[in-house]
Amino acid sequence: MNASAAHLVDMRAHVLKTVTSAGGTEELADAARLVASELVGNAVRLCGPHAPVVVLLAHTEQDVVVQVHDPEPAALPCRSTEPPDNPRANTGRGLWILDALAPGWTVTPTPLGKQITCTLPRH
Repeated sequence: MNASAAHLVDMRAHVLKTVTSAGGTEELADAARLVASELVGNAVRLCGPHAPVVVLLAHTEQDVVVQVHDPEPAALPCRSTEPPDNPRANTGRGLWILDALAPGWTVTPTPLGKQITCTLPRH
């Protein structure tokens, strides 16, 4: 997908629809949408708005998996030194969000870049 504003809106709607269609709660769908949005936003900031970014969703009875692939293998997620509740911080909350919603998220190098995988448990 390209990362225009319209594409991002469509991606968020698709994540919400996919998770709820698979029996996920609204809360789980919102969490998956937020995770996907954060990961795609980070990919766009690192790689530019026209970089190929792939979002994959999978689900089991136990969880929903969100995977985002981007073409920049060297640009790994970097935690901000600002605390997440700093009202003056404009960025730096994404990894805190991933930690809260999908603890144990991973980054895997691929032949074409990297893939970040987040597993959100169904509660």
